[in-house]
Amino acid sequence: MTIANEIAEVFSAVLSNDAWMISESLKTNAAWVLGAIVTFLGGALFLVVYHYVPWIERKFESTVMVSTYLLIGAIIFVEVFRRFVLNVQAPWSTTLPPFLFLIMTWAGCAYNVKLRTHLSFAEFRMNMPRPLQFACLTLDTVLWLVFSWIVIVTSTQVAANSAANFQIMLGTDNILQWWFLVSVPLSFILIAARAMENWLLDLKNLREGNTLIAPVAIGAD
Repeated sequence: MTIANEIAEVFSAVLSNDAWMISESLKTNAAWVLGAIVTFLGGALFLVVYHYVPWIERKFESTVMVSTYLLIGAIIFVEVFRRFVLNVQAPWSTTLPPFLFLIMTWAGCAYNVKLRTHLSFAEFRMNMPRPLQFACLTLDTVLWLVFSWIVIVTSTQVAANSAANFQIMLGTDNILQWWFLVSVPLSFILIAARAMENWLLDLKNLREGNTLIAPVAIGAD
């Protein structure tokens, strides 16, 4: 079967809204081709959103991180009190926080890609010639896009398999795990967008003679 036919099967499965068919269609090489397209086009789409909605560019990831962190803390605090004081506990109180932590973690990864606190090596690179500095920054972008491509494909396969098997979050009756697992590929689309955004800024700085690499710190935004 050709890649074109496999891609057509993926679209057919998605349009059918059948989780099992989607899961099976994503086991082919077409998933990697479509994953590459989603990585670049998804990242480009978010760049447009960042341009026209500045609040999202500045605050989206940090808002997601803080919100999920506070929700995790609230669930743990309330349920510990209920368990040891009232002798009751919600059955989902030990299974929901790990999924919320998953969302917080990858949103935080996108945020720190924006701040360049991952793959930085700023102290070492600041002593390089400008062309080599830009080459290193371009390598960072390529690596992040490749990482994002791989994770988007594999995590989408995991989420589709979870949906096909109707995996329910423990302690609940009708909350499906894939609702949370899909946050991983979505987060890596954000990471791809941040990597592309940084490279465009680097290219602008190179052309205008501005500083390419500066020391960074987590939380410096």
